Amino acid sequence: MNKWIFAIFGYIIFRTPGAILGFLLGSLIQKGSTITINKITQQDFELNLLALASLVIKADGRVSQKELDFVRNYFISAYGQQRANQTFRIFNNHLKKTTISTQKIGQLFNRYLSNESRLQVLHFLFGIANADGTISSKELDRLKEFSYLLNLSNLDYESIKAMFVEQLDNAYKILEVQKNDPIDVIKRSYRDMAKKHHPDKVQHLGEAYVKASQEKFQKIQKAYEKIKTERGF
Repeated sequence: MNKWIFAIFGYIIFRTPGAILGFLLGSLIQKGSTITINKITQQDFELNLLALASLVIKADGRVSQKELDFVRNYFISAYGQQRANQTFRIFNNHLKKTTISTQKIGQLFNRYLSNESRLQVLHFLFGIANADGTISSKELDRLKEFSYLLNLSNLDYESIKAMFVEQLDNAYKILEVQKNDPIDVIKRSYRDMAKKHHPDKVQHLGEAYVKASQEKFQKIQKAYEKIKTERGF
């Protein structure tokens, strides 16, 4: 019950934003039925993910309707219309918040989410930033910050970035290899990437995350096919 107690006190002091902050704080320190040793509850995951999403949307100093719609559609796909409407109302309140502890969110996600799930979180955040057609340098700075926050490597960050931002040697960046690497290194990296980003790794997060992971998996396959054609193997 800790999170609800914190939420009530937060509401009394700061109204709705305070309730959300109190709920998140209570969720982070609560022991027992809502957060167990091996997992994080779906509700705690959603609220903390929305907190990160709000920071990505605000990163370039403006709130894009396309980015808001991306989040709404993602949650409708994952949880249905009614639940999405409820979580999106909370999301709107998050946009008004000025202090969100990304460090605490990172600690929570790193403790309870697998590496594959955290990769999918970063992919989701990139999708938000790209919803309006471009990812600004300020958004990239935020996304890199969150990549470190989630204990992801720079290679992981550059790989997912290459799926959204057109760069030289994108196919190689996606596979986390160099253009002059031997063919056996490229093949091994492809096998490792296919295993790490396989949609089965995020089934527990819901249908929308599986679908996004499938799209990511296809980009990895296309990158590999492009390199195969280019290198002739």
